[in-house]
Amino acid sequence: MMKLKKTSDQILDNSAATSAEHMASKTGVQMNRRDFLKNSGIMAGGAALATSLTPGMMKKAEAAEAGMGGAKEVRTICTHCSVGCGIIAEVENGVWTGQEPAFDHPFNRGAHCAKGASVREHGHGERRLKYPTKLVNGKWEKISWDQAINEIGDKLLSIREESGPDSAFWLGSAKHNNEQAYMFRKFAAMWGTNNVDHQARICHSTTVAGVANTWGYGAMTNSYNDIHNSKSILLIGSNPAEAHPVSLLHILKAKEENNAPIIVIDPRFTRTAAHADHFLQIRPGTDVPIIWGMMHHIFENGWQDDEYIRQRVYGMDEVMAEVKKWTPEEVERVTGVPGHKVYAAAKAMADHRPGTFIWCMGGTQHTIGNNNTRAYCAFQLALGNIGVSGGGANIFRGHDNVQGATDLGVLSNTLPGYYGLAPGSWAHWARVWGLDLDWVKGQFDSGSYEKKGDKDVHVMNTKGIPVSRWIDGVLEDKANIAQKDNVRAMIFWGHAPNSQTRGTEMKKAMEKLDMLVIVDPYPTVSAVMHDRTDGLYLLPAATQFETYGSVTASNRSIQWRDTVIDPLFESLPDHTIMYKLAKKLGFADQYTKNIEVKGEEPVIEDITREINSGMWTIGYTGQSPERLKTHQQNWGTFDFTSLKAEGGPADGDFYGMPWPSWGTPEMKHPGTPNLYDPSSPVADGGLTFRARFGVERDGVSLLADGSYSVGSDIKDGYPEFSADVLKKLGWWDDLTDDEKTLAEGKNWKTDLSGGIQRVAIKHGCAPFGNAKARAVVWTFPDPVPIHREPLYTTRRDLVEKYPTYEDRKSFWRLPTRYGSIQAKDYSNEFPIILTTGRLVEYEGGGDETRSNPWLAELQQDMFVEMHPRDANNAGVRDGDDVWVETPEGAKVKVKALVTRRVSSGVAFTPFHFGGHFQGKDLRDKYPAGADPFVLGEACNTAMTYGYDSVTQMQESKCSICRISKA
Repeated sequence: MMKLKKTSDQILDNSAATSAEHMASKTGVQMNRRDFLKNSGIMAGGAALATSLTPGMMKKAEAAEAGMGGAKEVRTICTHCSVGCGIIAEVENGVWTGQEPAFDHPFNRGAHCAKGASVREHGHGERRLKYPTKLVNGKWEKISWDQAINEIGDKLLSIREESGPDSAFWLGSAKHNNEQAYMFRKFAAMWGTNNVDHQARICHSTTVAGVANTWGYGAMTNSYNDIHNSKSILLIGSNPAEAHPVSLLHILKAKEENNAPIIVIDPRFTRTAAHADHFLQIRPGTDVPIIWGMMHHIFENGWQDDEYIRQRVYGMDEVMAEVKKWTPEEVERVTGVPGHKVYAAAKAMADHRPGTFIWCMGGTQHTIGNNNTRAYCAFQLALGNIGVSGGGANIFRGHDNVQGATDLGVLSNTLPGYYGLAPGSWAHWARVWGLDLDWVKGQFDSGSYEKKGDKDVHVMNTKGIPVSRWIDGVLEDKANIAQKDNVRAMIFWGHAPNSQTRGTEMKKAMEKLDMLVIVDPYPTVSAVMHDRTDGLYLLPAATQFETYGSVTASNRSIQWRDTVIDPLFESLPDHTIMYKLAKKLGFADQYTKNIEVKGEEPVIEDITREINSGMWTIGYTGQSPERLKTHQQNWGTFDFTSLKAEGGPADGDFYGMPWPSWGTPEMKHPGTPNLYDPSSPVADGGLTFRARFGVERDGVSLLADGSYSVGSDIKDGYPEFSADVLKKLGWWDDLTDDEKTLAEGKNWKTDLSGGIQRVAIKHGCAPFGNAKARAVVWTFPDPVPIHREPLYTTRRDLVEKYPTYEDRKSFWRLPTRYGSIQAKDYSNEFPIILTTGRLVEYEGGGDETRSNPWLAELQQDMFVEMHPRDANNAGVRDGDDVWVETPEGAKVKVKALVTRRVSSGVAFTPFHFGGHFQGKDLRDKYPAGADPFVLGEACNTAMTYGYDSVTQMQESKCSICRISKA
């Protein structure tokens, strides 16, 4: 496939020609290629091309012409992956005329990837939705905002009256800023449903569940910058060279300066694997065996950190018992990796400490994704690599604010701050909102769908349907769903449906809905993949460059964005649209009780302060708008490795005050750069492991044993802090009288004064206690992580020994299949394992990036990578059109890329394409002028059924297929 193999010169030549033709067609002015190259800045000097800068970022210094106003420089953050790169936007007379990478930004230091270098096009993109539109008799009609809000609101109220509030599903976004994400989850609560979710469900929900249930918080423990201190680096299911390119700068810094070996574990030889000292090419779906295989050598050779385990880890003995089963021979039989490679990788990590462990969706998107992430945690605990600089679990998130949107509770099983759905959690947030709890409860259905023991559980306190399963919420027999009625209305608010599996069933679900609403700067494939002729609305949301607020990078740092340009066309900021809809639905007064509304736009700073007033669990309380803006305006004062400000207005703070930033903003807690690191006082960003799981189990203490933070008044483990604990310790009178009033009967999570946290930290203690991490999660289906074969597996010889789970009758309100699928052998008919991943050119569902002419030129075809042996056996040559078919009856037509990057018996496809459906081009179904430049099949059209046993994460890294010439 020649388009995949262009030289950089060919790409520039073709890009210039295509863009020159496009410009001529728009302006009527003919330009030759050299003129276009000169005007577009592509003929940048060789020195610029040799750096991490993209062409056009380096400019010739010229004196300003007389009478010309200077461009205004606006500081913002890239809207693609979670690294959080800084951008300087240049704006003249309200027009975004140029951009520069922020050379003083503590994350990217002037570096950008292709996507980051082209974000200006996102703001001024010609393929954007320009005005509200609805589908009438199969034709798109322009309508006003008032008409759209009235019609959508009337239909929602009608559905609510007939079927209850759970019949509307509110699908939020990892692309919202923190304030908008918070308002979205609050909106769902005001509407009266827990049927609300976002992209994190299908990318890192198994991370959050696995990590939070191991040591307390479900987030990246260290930072990209702290990798500079790593002596070894292990990556599994992670390809930062393409998915998070700027992060690779931090990784290579450690490799070069520390001589740190890089270990890459992946089914595919990726661009990241090209940098590896050790490459372990596993069979997809065998993460637990490869990790246990490495730990087998660690325990056999006594390389584990026994004192660390004694003081800070519970249950490692049970892990050791499971690991003993994974001999080198069994590991090779199951994973395909030779024993000497597993030993060498384990020894490299043991010999070079501290070592960091990096993972992404290659490890999470499995039916046993929670087992995988907990195995990764156990590995790091065994080597003593958690809670140390240079170590940690560095979990690279995908979208720019998937961490923040998760933190703010855009999930069907939690409220903001991971408070859960228990009555006490709702009571806390009702206090924060200034609302009567009974009013909030009254917004929900009055019935009960679940029991806890012999007691009914109110619907308000039960998990909603996750986004991974909304399809079944529509299609499943109503008698099998644990709610009043099926899902009848879907609101896609910044979500690409082609990022989800089971595309053929999704099409049916979209067609069955009473109403489908899409709120996005771009139409997404939601607009075209179905055969609806009405009941569909497209609402143009402003981009993140046309609003302002905070965004949380993967390392937990919170960054402030300023508005670059005013909303273009008829687009509106997301929180404005939310408010307009809340007014129509009748709860706007309650929705914004503590928040000023200017016109119809809630004030972002007021939303940030409301977040600060309620998010005590994870410490989103210290990052006031004022402190965040101070950090933004002083990027260059923060150290590149430690992230600590050296002088200046933010002196002593860690950049972005990575959560937890304990207490109130007035406490000026600096943030926590490395979670669980007891080598610093809590007041300076140190921490212990969280006491989240009780104080003992079966008579064994769960509290830390002789380990505590520097400066702690308690020289041992201790439980979480509450008013009662303060009184028992004699610290109650350290509270002010006002603090005592609010803290009485409360704990560190629910005390709105922040006094309990302040006093605990005054005495050198972590507000959440000091406990052991647990290697055994006794509340999960597999308390110790074990291997289970994928539902669709080509290794039928392993199913009896490593079977999947039994089917479950009701799981997150729905029946969920496991054993009934695995029981049937499809391996002869579908002999190739199919896995998926990212490309550097595109992001997420790809609608935005495939609508960017600069990025679209780089990768024009959807493709499948297949090994030469498989290609030869199928009579396929490089560049041929092929059908990729899977066991549930779906197929996609793509280009073949014949390569040894994948093993024989394994195929890989990227997941950023859409606009074709099982061989049919859907371009003519888009609204005029809103079709992306590049269309292609969505690989998830063909990806099959499968969901994690704890979180309902979709299985999109391990299905099976057959490939034939089209």
